Amino acid sequence: MRAAVIVFPGSNCDRDMAVALRAAGADVQMVWHKDATLPDNVDLVAIPGGFSFGDYLRCGAIAAQSPICRAVVAHAERGGYVLGVCNGFQVLTETGLLPGALMRNANLKFICKTVDLTVETSDSAFTSGYHADDVIGLPVAHHDGNYTVDPDMLSRLEGNDRVAFRYVTNPNGSVANIAGVLSENRRVLGMMPHPERAVDLGHGSTLGQALFTSLVGQLALT
Repeated sequence: MRAAVIVFPGSNCDRDMAVALRAAGADVQMVWHKDATLPDNVDLVAIPGGFSFGDYLRCGAIAAQSPICRAVVAHAERGGYVLGVCNGFQVLTETGLLPGALMRNANLKFICKTVDLTVETSDSAFTSGYHADDVIGLPVAHHDGNYTVDPDMLSRLEGNDRVAFRYVTNPNGSVANIAGVLSENRRVLGMMPHPERAVDLGHGSTLGQALFTSLVGQLALT
């Protein structure tokens, strides 16, 4: 399975993402934001966390205009898989690949801690390594993680089983405690918590590991 990790000025979780994917068995290439094309035969594009372009304007808004994001959108529209974590989730909403927006945390403070999540669905390549209703602890580190969506779209997300993760205790004000959402075809996942920071015993937890092993395993079969 071949994966590409996108690197923007200000990315700081790109290497963590690559390490997590390689540990799960993926062949990983790093791709600079000014590149106009993705490597050949890429199965998964991962957009990592960080502070792309210093979080100026809106988080992820400038990154979403980078040349590589046009290729990422085309990849998704062809049915390719995309994973966006933290700033990557913000980029995915800015490109329109996922609905909603990530607003300033309700308490107006940067949040950096481990939070408990409920796995809402195991019906995706990203979450098939878990069981629905599993509770897992993953780190968060964000200032703009307050997921906001209008009532009609929220109803559609809920009705189509597209909420991937919810916060057990909402740290940022996200509507319906949402921590991660899936695209309509279930091949794009955006989430604020960092699974790549919980894949090694040195991290103090390996609860994020199942996301990468199940994803790589399923894509290797396609």
